[in-house]
Amino acid sequence: MQKKQKGIGLFALIAVIVSSAIGGGVFNLTNSLAIEATPGGVVISWFFVGVGIVALVLCLNYLVLKMPELSGLSDYARAGFGDFVGFLSGWGYYLSSWFGNIAFAVLLMQTMAYFIPSFQTAKGSLTLISIVVVSIISLGMTIIVVYGVESAAFINAVILVAKLVPLGFFTIVAVLSFKAGLFTAHFWGNVVKNAQGLLFVSDKLSATDLLGQVKSSLMVMVFLFVGVEGAAMMSNRAKKKDDAGRASVLGVIILLAIYIILSLLPFGYLNQSALAKLQTPGLVYIMKQMVGTWGSAVMAVGLIISIMGAWLAWTMLPVEATSQMAEQRLLPNWFDKRNKYNAPSNSLWLTEIIVQIFIVVTYFFTNAYIVFVNLCTAAIMICYALVGLYVIKLGIQKKQAEIGAFGAVALVFQLLALYLSGWEYIWLTTLLYTIGFALYIIARREHKLKIHRNEWLAMFLIALLAILALFGLIGNWINLRSSLGL
Repeated sequence: MQKKQKGIGLFALIAVIVSSAIGGGVFNLTNSLAIEATPGGVVISWFFVGVGIVALVLCLNYLVLKMPELSGLSDYARAGFGDFVGFLSGWGYYLSSWFGNIAFAVLLMQTMAYFIPSFQTAKGSLTLISIVVVSIISLGMTIIVVYGVESAAFINAVILVAKLVPLGFFTIVAVLSFKAGLFTAHFWGNVVKNAQGLLFVSDKLSATDLLGQVKSSLMVMVFLFVGVEGAAMMSNRAKKKDDAGRASVLGVIILLAIYIILSLLPFGYLNQSALAKLQTPGLVYIMKQMVGTWGSAVMAVGLIISIMGAWLAWTMLPVEATSQMAEQRLLPNWFDKRNKYNAPSNSLWLTEIIVQIFIVVTYFFTNAYIVFVNLCTAAIMICYALVGLYVIKLGIQKKQAEIGAFGAVALVFQLLALYLSGWEYIWLTTLLYTIGFALYIIARREHKLKIHRNEWLAMFLIALLAILALFGLIGNWINLRSSLGL
């Protein structure tokens, strides 16, 4: 009898992608978009984001299938452009993942505040009691993963089914409540503020106005897809290497369908102004208006399950990144030390300490959820851009124009999105990149590897940007403190 192959199967890999992406943002999607966008602007934004994300997934699928010896985003960047670029990609992925964990922590408490109002303040920061509660939950997530990443992946598959039920229920109710006339009334309108600062929709829409709507939607939409690379990051634990490639494609198709439907349906029940004024999380309060308190309670419970599942997945992914970077000699071997359950326990506990510190920091932030969503999205988009650049290089080397074109679309999308809406958050992350450089230097010395002159130069320039960012925060240059809600 043939011995059953161990590892994560196709469904569990898809669950990692979908579960980590469907965290909490989808439950707050429409009212986040409605602050500055009308249905027409949302449709155009989805087309732009959809093209970019599909191109990225096709790039990831190509790399997983054609470069099976590589595993994860840092490995792709390293293979294409050297060890230091590999470190930049891997460290960015690590930062993005625990930024996302902080966003989940805040949104979880905002959702639980539906039942226990003392869990959040009016300005969107956590209260002392909610910090204690969410810190305990975060610790529990780490303990689960310490007992084995594969078992945690199985739990994600179960949670995925549980959290899709309330979203499916909302979709049915929203379709039955849909008013076509309301949906089309200001389809191509422009969102503006009056003298009192109140939002309303003007029917006059210019190309500049439409670009503004797309710009305001980008970070919200791209954040929803953070985690789509999960199969690539977990590919070395898959039962079959090509399962990781299939999971990437199937995962993004499922996500696009879910997000487009859920973002547009509420525009057929409430007008844009009403949606923009909804409390967080939006779907909970839309459901309350549709069917009453019992419906909003169902949505709130579904969101809590959704966040817990995404948070669990994101507890797995950053330590997979640091573990792989240690194997690639980009971080010290300490980061890849395994316990008896084959989990990278050192990385897990270090990450948990960092998360606990920043959970406390959210007490001082206004709209802490949005702050960490933007930081998370900006950091991961650098990693995605490097994937596109590597695929362009492979397309040129192998004389495969079609592959190179996918890479070009993915690269242009990520860079354009960052330029339009996320560059200040990238600037702020240089502070944490500079801390990471110390670990990179230790790893190189540990393995007796030389740090080249151009690497020292790159570290110096990034560190200089970090110093400027620090002064920018202190002096509030270009409203930099406002970006962090300070």
